Amino acid sequence: MKKRNWPQSRRYGRYINDRERSAGDEQYGLNDAGPSHRASTCTSSSSSSTSSVAPELPGFYFDPEKNRYFRLLPGHNNCNPLTMEQLREKEREKKRHKMLAEDENPRKISPKPGLNTSLLLQKRHLGILPERSYSRLIHEVKVSGMRRHKLEIQSTDSSNDSNTDNFRLIVGDSACERVFTVNDVSHGGCKYGIMNFSSSSQGSLSVEMCDNLYFTNRKVGEYHQLCLVGAADTPGCVSLLPASLFSNSNQDQPGMLCSFKISTAWSCAWCLNPQFDKTFSTGLSRRVIVKDAETGRTQVYNVGTDVLAQHFALRVPVLFNGCRSGEIFSMDLRQRGRRDHSWKAKRFHQESAVTSVRVLQDENYLLAADMLGQIKLWDVRVTKPVQEYKGHHNEHAYLPLHVNEPEGLLFAVGQDCYTRIWSLKDGHLLRTIPSPHPAANDMIPSVVFSSNLGGCRGLPGLLMAVKHDLYYFPYNTDYQEITQKQSCRVLS
Repeated sequence: MKKRNWPQSRRYGRYINDRERSAGDEQYGLNDAGPSHRASTCTSSSSSSTSSVAPELPGFYFDPEKNRYFRLLPGHNNCNPLTMEQLREKEREKKRHKMLAEDENPRKISPKPGLNTSLLLQKRHLGILPERSYSRLIHEVKVSGMRRHKLEIQSTDSSNDSNTDNFRLIVGDSACERVFTVNDVSHGGCKYGIMNFSSSSQGSLSVEMCDNLYFTNRKVGEYHQLCLVGAADTPGCVSLLPASLFSNSNQDQPGMLCSFKISTAWSCAWCLNPQFDKTFSTGLSRRVIVKDAETGRTQVYNVGTDVLAQHFALRVPVLFNGCRSGEIFSMDLRQRGRRDHSWKAKRFHQESAVTSVRVLQDENYLLAADMLGQIKLWDVRVTKPVQEYKGHHNEHAYLPLHVNEPEGLLFAVGQDCYTRIWSLKDGHLLRTIPSPHPAANDMIPSVVFSSNLGGCRGLPGLLMAVKHDLYYFPYNTDYQEITQKQSCRVLS
């Protein structure tokens, strides 16, 4: 049999012809999954160079930088293995570093085509744009221009260095002037704390951490005046923390301190309706418990699945529950006497386990996120989704949603450690913020957005806690860190 005349670009390494390569690709499913790379070739007959697609070989990976193939190993069975997971991680890190470099420069790309501050101001002066729409669109423009600044945390306890404790969770109070924190401690477990913020006339932000060492050696999954104690991915017990620590009013009033022996708790929520303002709920495995913290009166509702997320409406005492089965149902606390499932006022479903539910100010609408990465806005009256927010990434993690309705913004941190910001009104993805640290399941950032962080003089901005660092993304593009200003004063 005569030897074929191979092109010069195909003389390196073991090779197969096009028909065999196509069959092999179909067998291993590489036609859809494998990346396409281009390698430059040169011929001896002419000085011109041409580009050709590097063929995909089953079990091999082509590196365009080194212009050669590398063998892919199925597992870590070699001293220096090369696996598809390592390649994907390398690509993710390359993308993250590229986005971080882009964020360091002033952003000139508007979140929507033709949307900028000058154009919006012109339309407002001409009377084309209503005041409410102008305010919402300005916030969307400002969000696209936020830049990252690292904050130095000052601790009230001189013997304790707060900068060495990894953040697990941050949650803002009603005015977002103070932030409740959960940090890992070196000897195991977690500790609670409060971060106080102060803003200068120039807009700089300072942070002071007050640790509450009474609550130690506990794992914390969620907090909303009520604290769910347990590992983030396993059920725990419920504790009620002193309300005076997290309320901006009635500072002299002593707070409640209770610990309820409620096991296998997945979620919890506090009711702020005046009729039931001392009532909280707990989502368990196949049960929902509603309890009066003052009298101890308990009502138990049996459900057929785990309740992973809960949130109370404000105007009416209605509790919304998100379940592992994907079901979302509401229950009216004024109908406690019913024994059958007729206490489920509304019922609708998402395609996967629901990880977060948020009732909007217009309580006819509910936001829900699930473990398929879907975020939907539901009209509770007709039990149908009316808006979807695409781009969120989640496969199995318990990730919350953050809503700021005055600015019309929706925030969510994905399992890929990217923080995404959407327009609440039209679902447009406004901004994707990469994590300053490499992505990992135990280093998913926790965020808080505030319209006036640090008090009435503060500006809107985003707080991000990841690992042991705290970052601030302010609206003000001329923001200067306090350390930089202090150094300038010393030099002068």
